[in-house]
Amino acid sequence: MIANHPEREQIRLENVLSALGNPLRLEIIRALADGSELSCNALRQDDIAKSTMTHHWRVLRDSGVIWQRPQGRENMISLRREDLDARFPGLLDTLLKVMQQAE
Repeated sequence: MIANHPEREQIRLENVLSALGNPLRLEIIRALADGSELSCNALRQDDIAKSTMTHHWRVLRDSGVIWQRPQGRENMISLRREDLDARFPGLLDTLLKVMQQAE
């Protein structure tokens, strides 16, 4: 695993909400919501610089929203749904439902 993954008990609501307060990071969460693990390249949007995407992944990782692990030359990213559901029951489901309704 890559450093800076907080333990479940260390995940703070204000950090999660701050991390999710960005449209691009919300799109990343939506892409991972089905439980999949995707590579950085699969999540990267063509019109956004790799360094910018790296920043967004760091914010999500440091806040406890995603897991990031190296695999070969890439990082694999997955949503920490179990940890987030344990810390803040219903938060992700509510967020994803609101995102779906807003489409």
